[in-house]
Amino acid sequence: MRVLVVTSEFPTPARPQAVPFIYQEVQYLCKAGIDLEVFHFRGNQNPLNYLKSWMKLRTRYNLSQYDVIHAHFGQSALLVLPTGTPLVVTFHGSDLQGIVGRNGNYTMAGQALRHLSKLVAKRARGIIVSSERLKKFLSPGLPVKVISPGIDLRSFRPLPRSQARRQLGLPSDKRLVLFAAHPQDPVKRFPLAQQAVASLPGRFAAELVALGGVQHQSVPLYMNACDVLLITSKHEGSPTVLKEALACNLPVVSVDVGDVRSRIGHVSGCVVCDNDLPDTIAGGLAKVLTENRRLQGREQVIGLDVRLVVQKIIEVYRSALAAG
Repeated sequence: MRVLVVTSEFPTPARPQAVPFIYQEVQYLCKAGIDLEVFHFRGNQNPLNYLKSWMKLRTRYNLSQYDVIHAHFGQSALLVLPTGTPLVVTFHGSDLQGIVGRNGNYTMAGQALRHLSKLVAKRARGIIVSSERLKKFLSPGLPVKVISPGIDLRSFRPLPRSQARRQLGLPSDKRLVLFAAHPQDPVKRFPLAQQAVASLPGRFAAELVALGGVQHQSVPLYMNACDVLLITSKHEGSPTVLKEALACNLPVVSVDVGDVRSRIGHVSGCVVCDNDLPDTIAGGLAKVLTENRRLQGREQVIGLDVRLVVQKIIEVYRSALAAG
């Protein structure tokens, strides 16, 4: 099967840490036997960039030679239309929920993107969303499959905490709270994480560790070195870092976004906060840090191994072809 992936986000020499979950998915689809090529571009919310990329896509590729075109993010699907080739679209969150500006509020561009994403969804023969919560943003009756991004269980596995801290040069006498995102990403709300950690009683001697600029292959070490993962996002689809943390048996404290509650609401040692106030989040952190134990979380994500997840994606491709 020949597949062309079209995405507005992909790792580049200038942005090597971008969307590791899409890069990983592409690699494992190829290993599964899919004849796959990637066309990636940067729209930067500029209509002229999309027009140039629309033309470049058609100059570089004969779209009719592919069995399926798989667009990641609703805005990427705009480049594919119109086409007679079966289109599969994966919506990741901001394309359906909106773009968060640096002031923490949803932008006008994000509202336009939500509308456009709903329109392109109606032209797709297959739709993938990462959580049940995202389905409500789409019209009923569409061919939607919920497939959470897979994780590499061979890389994300439990390691001794002391060993991980030594390798990373992290202090052994502090409680480390992991913020597994770039601090400048407004969706992730790093200032809220800072406020929550600052609200902890001094006895915890807690330090916030942010992963801005960290290579993805180093993330398992950080997860094993830290005491808890903190998620403070404005919105999410199905946060990959949460599942990676579970694979490492790392406790998680999170605001109630995406599929977080369904993932960890029942997991002993994790906390889903009732609201996103700093004191509430600090209370969740204090509970986890007081218990000071690792999870039995890996068993919760065994079915999310990336090798299994790509088989589900291939089934969506086959269904899209059959619907033609």
